[in-house]
Amino acid sequence: MEYVLDSKCKYSRQMSSSKYGVRLWFAPVVIFAWFVAMGPSTVFGSNQLPEANANVLERLEALRPNHAIVLGNAVVTGDLNEVARQFNLHGTGPQGRDYSIKMVWAHDQRRALFAGANHGLPHRLNDVWAFDLAAMSWILLYGPDNPRSYAGLGKDARDVQFQDGVLVTRRGGPAIIAHTWWGLTYDPTVRRMLFMNTWVTDQDKAISTLGGNPDMRYKGPPLWSFDPVSRRWQLLKTVRPWPRSPFGGLLEYVPALGGAIWHANNWQMRASWLYDASTNTWRDLAANAESGDFASQAPAPEQVGYHDPHRGLIVVQSKRNTYHFDIALRQWRKVVSAADDAAHVPFGHDARTPFYFDPSSGKGLLIDFRANALWAYDPDSHTWARLEPEGDPMPDGKKRLAYLDPERNVFVVLKDTKVWAYRYRGR
Repeated sequence: MEYVLDSKCKYSRQMSSSKYGVRLWFAPVVIFAWFVAMGPSTVFGSNQLPEANANVLERLEALRPNHAIVLGNAVVTGDLNEVARQFNLHGTGPQGRDYSIKMVWAHDQRRALFAGANHGLPHRLNDVWAFDLAAMSWILLYGPDNPRSYAGLGKDARDVQFQDGVLVTRRGGPAIIAHTWWGLTYDPTVRRMLFMNTWVTDQDKAISTLGGNPDMRYKGPPLWSFDPVSRRWQLLKTVRPWPRSPFGGLLEYVPALGGAIWHANNWQMRASWLYDASTNTWRDLAANAESGDFASQAPAPEQVGYHDPHRGLIVVQSKRNTYHFDIALRQWRKVVSAADDAAHVPFGHDARTPFYFDPSSGKGLLIDFRANALWAYDPDSHTWARLEPEGDPMPDGKKRLAYLDPERNVFVVLKDTKVWAYRYRGR
């Protein structure tokens, strides 16, 4: 028996010849036994939406404004390969990963997606997950390739190849995996997650180690896409002009512009660019071009933020400062400026304060994992309010994740498989 890579990038068992006297009638028995042992989610993948949990839906329907509820523990399913099991991901799910805590809502999938690597320990993986609240399920869409080291290809790089100018795994995933910071979004027009995968690895050295020619390396922005249906990664190669790719930037899809804004404001890049998936091109939005105050009015890297379609804004929190980007005017403006020790404004940082748009209220909801506090932001009055949810207390601890589920009108906090849901306002 041997393992082969099938068309869906999943390893499956294949019977060899009759070297050991295996007859054809035995194959169905083996297949049936494997189906029972592995479960239908592993055999058939996870493209189909899992069945909704009626009890969970009833409890969510009954949840009152400013109330929270612990829904229980989610199941973990999907492409739980050997590497995933090595790090107990089949027991915990993905967990928060240092500077990788952003989850993005996939409208057509009715799920939140997650990817990104830890800073170092316990692993650095290129896996991709979906969380389905209605089904109370963590679904591993892309089981991880071999673990990578902080600055290299890891202890076992036999699954890495240099192909068409790119370091990729043999399954097509990124062989270099970064933090997401806030550089993760979902493009509903192409139905793919986008990830600015920028990291410290000396790519030329890695390419030379593999016997490749570093001069052939693609040197454009490392923007990767992931298709949650086909479960495939792809590097989106583009031609100039293109932006630089500093650490800690913001990537946010904006329907009114038909693309995703990539923003940074530091010595490496002071600009807001737009990626258009329909043409696979970049263009500089020339933000604050007339006023000439981009450096003082736009947020610095390691910010958190969201797109507000009601007001035509991108709202950002960086430290204790709040910023608005007027999409129509292409203008950044600092609207709240507070001291680092201010108590009336939360501290915004991409390693500990997820910040999402709540469509039911039109406000932004931010959770501070360090202080275990939940905040609401009003873009009209430029004011923050600390919330005091009633009901079940929020789970605490490290390695948490959070997202806003517009389908069920709740803000969700995930501690491993434990699920906490909070409703800020009714519809």
